[in-house]
Amino acid sequence: QATELAKEEVRRLLELLNEHLKSRTFLVGERVSLADISVACALLVLEPSFRQPFPNTNRWFSTCINQPQFRAVLGEVRLCEKMAQFDAKKFSEMQPKKEGAPKKEKASKEAKPQPEKREKKASAAEEEELDDCEAALASEPKSKDPFAHLPKSPFVLDEFKRKYSNEDTLKVALPHFWEHFDREGYSIWYGEYKYPEDLTLTFMSCNLIAGMFQRLEKLRKNAFGSVILFGENNNGSISGIWVFRGQDLAFTLSPDWQIDYESYTWRKLAVDSEECKTMVKEYFAWEGDFAHVGKPFCQGKIFK
Repeated sequence: QATELAKEEVRRLLELLNEHLKSRTFLVGERVSLADISVACALLVLEPSFRQPFPNTNRWFSTCINQPQFRAVLGEVRLCEKMAQFDAKKFSEMQPKKEGAPKKEKASKEAKPQPEKREKKASAAEEEELDDCEAALASEPKSKDPFAHLPKSPFVLDEFKRKYSNEDTLKVALPHFWEHFDREGYSIWYGEYKYPEDLTLTFMSCNLIAGMFQRLEKLRKNAFGSVILFGENNNGSISGIWVFRGQDLAFTLSPDWQIDYESYTWRKLAVDSEECKTMVKEYFAWEGDFAHVGKPFCQGKIFK
């Protein structure tokens, strides 16, 4: 019964995975990551009838195991023909045999462990339970907030995000933005992807943007961005408008945020210039001439 319940849970998770991979080559970003390695190795034991309803997952799995790095470790992978079956007899043999309850012994007062000793034993046991990875993580100092040195700003970014998400962009969100924007506490930046010649299929280009957003998760409280893919298959470009707390490019404040930003050219905009106001309007609303791009709007993604 437990086995059947587990199978149903695996099916449910594979449905989620299959939907996630519908428009993605890999689980995170545009290249193999630890996520792909971990999940692919966990799926080596699924028989044909079990994996058949998940074509996107099968495609991704085949892509992974045929990468040179996978083959170097796993060798030639033969897909599972039959999953392991539950064996009741073997299961019962593996269960520990129940023994009679041990006789109670009178414990002398001297034999009772002192509270201090018990605490030491518990502490030692906890240390033993930590593996090398967990111990290393536990010993790391807590990371500081990269924006802790900045004074509090009257511009409430979350309030603007709510307006942007729930109300009309041009009639409500944009006027709210300019009415409350703190020119001392925040800055506006334009970023453009350096390698448009590498952009092929539009869904892969969108995945490039989504992957960057995922890796910037901890920046969300202090940033807002609208990034747009322009053009079409094999003729695209990516650019966007970002609002950061402070006057510096936020990506430089933490090593965790520096994975993707060097693939873009960055330019700080003069907040009160007509160029800035026009670009903010076009990128926030996803409509306009986009004269500086020269390609039609294709798709956009919001970082909020």
